Amino acid sequence: MSPVSGRSLLGTAATIIFVALVVGLLAGQVLGQPVFVGYVTTDSMEPTIDASDGFVAVPSFLAGEPEVGDVVVFDARELHDGGLTTHRIVGETEDGYITKGDANSFTDQDAEEPPVNDGQIVAHALQIDGEVVTIPHLGTVVGTVQSIVAAPFGMLDQRSAGTVLIGVGIALFLLAGVVGERGRRVTRRSRNRPNVVAIRTLVTFAVVIVVGAATAAMVLPAGVHEFGVAAAEEPTGEPNVVEPGGTATVSYDTHNGGFLPVLVINEPASKGTAVEPKEVVLGGGERAETTVTMAAPDEPATRLRHVRESRYLLLLPPRVVAALHAIHPLLALLAVDAVVTAFVVSASVAVFGTGHLRLRSRDDLPVLTRLRRRFR
Repeated sequence: MSPVSGRSLLGTAATIIFVALVVGLLAGQVLGQPVFVGYVTTDSMEPTIDASDGFVAVPSFLAGEPEVGDVVVFDARELHDGGLTTHRIVGETEDGYITKGDANSFTDQDAEEPPVNDGQIVAHALQIDGEVVTIPHLGTVVGTVQSIVAAPFGMLDQRSAGTVLIGVGIALFLLAGVVGERGRRVTRRSRNRPNVVAIRTLVTFAVVIVVGAATAAMVLPAGVHEFGVAAAEEPTGEPNVVEPGGTATVSYDTHNGGFLPVLVINEPASKGTAVEPKEVVLGGGERAETTVTMAAPDEPATRLRHVRESRYLLLLPPRVVAALHAIHPLLALLAVDAVVTAFVVSASVAVFGTGHLRLRSRDDLPVLTRLRRRFR
């Protein structure tokens, strides 16, 4: 390998890592949870994670069941006035997990934080041989980038953000094949031919954009729904307030804000919870009612219950997607992404052909004319 090609490879790798970090920040802004990376702002996890240090964040559905010793990111109820908290699991009770900052002399539950449920845990900090993988001083950089780059995505409705991204991705894919690089001489092309790009480069670009947008369309509207159930000696008549040891039933609306049909899978994410329907297919713009049944505590108290909702674009038979989801949600997600990838590759070959594509550079040729010529 020549020094030039070696530098080029390192530059490409650095670009991929940077893009992955930025995408993770954008997704984290929309989802309200760390994706790929997270960081802490206090010293409660020292010396494991110093203030403003980052860590590799593994989504909860990939990390598996939480265990004592895991460092997790959870949606706190009382700590820091509510919000995401990164602490270690130090124990487990019937009501949930006991958590504690490594630098603290008391548990979060001693500070009036209720035990943490599975539904509250959004990510795990990656640990190798029991040690958390940290990224020094990432918090300062991430905070700045997140506030500048991710702000526009925060204005998107989560139910429609994925659909918007799919449309943008497809539009960028089509324009990439007809616009080219205008007003700049291209010095490095396949086989040293000017203004020529390999079709596989466009295909790779299209797969990254469209598959990424399709994944967002499945992930953004999904998540965990939280409900409270109260046990009272004298119920008030509200559906979630019942006698001790009783059951409460509440309903909520499930909506497909996109234009593609989706399979919605609902699962209990805390003890004493049941949900119906477990699976429902929703066409574009359709709605369905979901019913949650919750067991109340045996003594007067209030408990939080959770339901996890997963969504998949209906590009495979529902039974196939449900079976893959039962094995692991990531497997179902990858299967749908594989179908999207196959479609993008086929469409790329149909639109652009194979081999190489010569990019036009004449400034007097409008984009719409290029589109008409390309599809003609």
